[in-house]
Amino acid sequence: VQLVESGGDLVQAGGSLRLSCAASGSIFSINAVGWYRQAPGKQRELVATRTPVASTKYGDFVKGRFTISRDNAKKMVYLQMNSLKPEDTAVYYCYANLYTTRWGSSADYWGQGTQVTVSS
Repeated sequence: VQLVESGGDLVQAGGSLRLSCAASGSIFSINAVGWYRQAPGKQRELVATRTPVASTKYGDFVKGRFTISRDNAKKMVYLQMNSLKPEDTAVYYCYANLYTTRWGSSADYWGQGTQVTVSS
């Protein structure tokens, strides 16, 4: 199983970016998906998660600026980020809890991350 993020870039404050995450490999079904981020010298923190029944949770700092979505058929996860601030600068990681077979337990998988830099 592989998660590959894309869409990270350098953007000015107030701008927007859309991150994408493509899941591939032997995947039977996907449970929760999400985005986390890690800035230099800081711990990794939750940005957003979304369950299969569309229940979402966002980090307190999001304040309505970001939206997580998923396309189950395409095995894609997206993060639309608007009104970006310099403090949003970080490496953004895609996360998925998924089953690789019909039986057994699910497991967590992570992407390698994509850099988002917001200039002031």
